[in-house]
Amino acid sequence: MSEDFITFDKNDSLCIIYVTGEVDLSNSSEVRKTILGALKTTPEVVVNLSQVAYIDSSGIAAMVEGLQFANSNGKTFKLSQPSQQVSSILELARLDQVFTIE
Repeated sequence: MSEDFITFDKNDSLCIIYVTGEVDLSNSSEVRKTILGALKTTPEVVVNLSQVAYIDSSGIAAMVEGLQFANSNGKTFKLSQPSQQVSSILELARLDQVFTIE
């Protein structure tokens, strides 16, 4: 697995996290740490999932944890451009109604 499957653009008010490839048990903790770290330092975090080919329940859990942290701390958390595979899973779990998706 490549080390740069997570990249981000950040300024004072917004952090966009780009995730590439597969998000599963082997790397979901890194995704979670990146999301929570960004939420601690930025009022709005957007996770771009357009290049994610596969996401499992641990990856979804990392997104849910980010949303819960944001909601508890007055921050904004969004998902953006989920790939077809990610969209299908979000819809199946009805999480498309929980997350703000751009």
